[in-house]
Amino acid sequence: MSLESHSALIEQLKPLMMEPNFPQVFEQLTADESNSTRFLLKMELTRLGNNCSRLIDLRDKSELPCEEVHLERQVHFLDAPARQVFERALHLYRGRYTLGVYEEVMQAHKQRRLQQRQSPTELQSPGSLPFLLPAVVMGSYFNRTEERMNYSIRIQASQVGRETQNGITVDLSVGGARIRLPMRHGFNPDKPLRVKLVDLSQEYYYEDLQQGVDYQIVDTDSNNEYCWMRLKRIGGTEALAKMLGNLINGYKYRYKVDINDVLVTATGLAFERQYLAHLPHLPLFMPKGDVPSISHLLLSHDNQGIVHFFQDEEDISQLPAMLTPGRLNYLLNQANNPDHSLFFCFTHNANGRLFFYSATLAELKHRGEMPLFLGFGASKPSWRVFRLSADIIDHDKQYKSAMIPGDSGSYSALTEQQLAGFSHVLQLMDVTCEAARSQYRQWFDNSNVNALKVYGQKKLNSQTIRQVALEFSERRREARFAFKTLVEIRQGKLRAQGISCDISTRGMQLNLDECLPFELNKPVTLSLPKLQALAGKTRLEELPYQLVRSRRDGCTLHLAAIVGHTPHAGVEFLNKLIEHNREKLEQLTENNAEVKELSDGMKNLLMRRLQGIPLFIEKTSKATVVSHIGVGVEPHPIADLFAALSTEKLRYDLTPLLGNGAAKRDIIDPIREMRPLQDVDSIEIFIQVAHQSRGKVQLKCVRRDSLSEEAQLAFIRQSQILGRFVALKLYRAATGKPDMAYIRRELEYIHIHAQHKAKQLEEQMWRIVGVAELLDISHEVLQRYPALYRE
Repeated sequence: MSLESHSALIEQLKPLMMEPNFPQVFEQLTADESNSTRFLLKMELTRLGNNCSRLIDLRDKSELPCEEVHLERQVHFLDAPARQVFERALHLYRGRYTLGVYEEVMQAHKQRRLQQRQSPTELQSPGSLPFLLPAVVMGSYFNRTEERMNYSIRIQASQVGRETQNGITVDLSVGGARIRLPMRHGFNPDKPLRVKLVDLSQEYYYEDLQQGVDYQIVDTDSNNEYCWMRLKRIGGTEALAKMLGNLINGYKYRYKVDINDVLVTATGLAFERQYLAHLPHLPLFMPKGDVPSISHLLLSHDNQGIVHFFQDEEDISQLPAMLTPGRLNYLLNQANNPDHSLFFCFTHNANGRLFFYSATLAELKHRGEMPLFLGFGASKPSWRVFRLSADIIDHDKQYKSAMIPGDSGSYSALTEQQLAGFSHVLQLMDVTCEAARSQYRQWFDNSNVNALKVYGQKKLNSQTIRQVALEFSERRREARFAFKTLVEIRQGKLRAQGISCDISTRGMQLNLDECLPFELNKPVTLSLPKLQALAGKTRLEELPYQLVRSRRDGCTLHLAAIVGHTPHAGVEFLNKLIEHNREKLEQLTENNAEVKELSDGMKNLLMRRLQGIPLFIEKTSKATVVSHIGVGVEPHPIADLFAALSTEKLRYDLTPLLGNGAAKRDIIDPIREMRPLQDVDSIEIFIQVAHQSRGKVQLKCVRRDSLSEEAQLAFIRQSQILGRFVALKLYRAATGKPDMAYIRRELEYIHIHAQHKAKQLEEQMWRIVGVAELLDISHEVLQRYPALYRE
């Protein structure tokens, strides 16, 4: 017997060596082996589990910096990738340094160096694991109305029973702060933190300042030296709040405005646009009411194939006849039963008329007709398998993605009313696998085909679903309205008067009485004397704007509001002016603004809950790499698998999925051969999730098409013994030029306060050449194998 031929079995047994029921599991997994083979396997596993005294020193073997790693009385010198492997292997052996740990680290280091010599252009940047991907949060929009300044002062932080720690503020607002403390502070993040603002307590006398103010710890981040905490103020008096407000307002022109919240959200929106351009799923929207139905759908370039499948010979959508009120009721009321979310469909052409047949897995099981429907349906060219998800809409959250202070947080009244009328967002996902047809056909048992009539859909004679298209490029440009009023403008020593031609909430175009050499992309101040009477207490004087364009030798100027974290008086006033007089004002921009608003709002509702996990592919000057993973605000079981392999917050270790050349073979090379307008394609990945001690998991990933049908069944059975089986559909698409117009206003805002960050974000979007998505299809895959039902 060769141990090399049983290496896969050894790898599967390793995570189970320390489990109390290992002898029983070993007997199960080696039932087909001879006694001599089983003896040698036990000897090998015993060898790997023996304590090791050999030290690992990579200082003269690695091109990366190495650091000391202390374990009991031993000191190892490891680079960053080796340390990750070392720590993961230690978990495997319950914290013991064994021969198995030593060999795993050395083998991983050898393999990394070999890959580097063979394909140096495909490696990620040094100092990090090749597939430890940073996350970009999508679908999370917020609008900070409170001003926050980068303001550093000395503090003392304390908790009851804990030692006081010295630190500094990173930024400060009336209602919160971000502080920096030593890494080993010893504070409990679940309990209030009392913070004494030392520098302020010496300058101002308030009882709150002398005793300290209580804050709630909202979030923490750390490195080897410091810990940063984001705090929300839960104590203190109104007098203290007023003092802090006056202090920040007085220093606002001497300290930088913190734009991190806008930058994070704008980054999420930019990545979101790349993903949505190739969204393969069909979003559906359910209106409120006693009888569930579908009223709207959201079209993208790559989900129109689903729409076309349900069009009959008269071009009428038969989708509502599949998603009947009864089926939707079961989907919503039995959310924990995935059988109600799996649909099998085919069509039959008779004398030029197209008839549709559909069934849920729950219906087929209840009637005992899985063999008939699956076996017969899979023989039809029109065979399709769909998965349907449903998420309830939280109407307490705002619908609009408004994150720049001063932006209106709402759409028009009509759009808000339409969005408020939806109860659920559904997604219809085509999970058909052409290669699996033969497996489904094995179900057929020569039953009476006439029994299929009960699954024939009722023919619909009219359209009942409204189609709304996802808009790209210039879709978020504000509506402009014709409006004339006197404007006074000043830039340094230059002063002029003019008349506005048109206005929007955040800008205007005006014609000057005389042409003057105002500087482009520089701040100006604006006064609206004729409108002051309408503004009441709001002062329309010396309003901060920026000159973004000049025409006709400086006689026609285009201005954009400079918005900080405090409300912009001009933006607020013009927004109210437009809203209250919308019927009277002549709109100069396109007349389908309501449709575009509705599309944007529906998109925002959709992005609150990701069904798949997006991946983003970037091309740099040195390499093409899988650079980021997209995550939503809600936990996702597939993302959680890869998060469990990483020790860093918001970083996901996809090495089991993308390592050993899989990233290049399965994602990068196929995308290089695709064109941006080409439809998405897909492959399937089978994953074995082996549960280990302390909640750890080990993942083994293989492509479905690399296994024979017999091997697929064996992989599934073995996965269910070791832990569980997961199947993923990996979608891939090449991207075109980024839709930077969508975040134009955010980029302008960031550019004003941090020009280099706006440039970095724009450059990053231009580097993205492809997107991929991981979708869980485990439940559907298990239905392909009649043998699993006979066991």
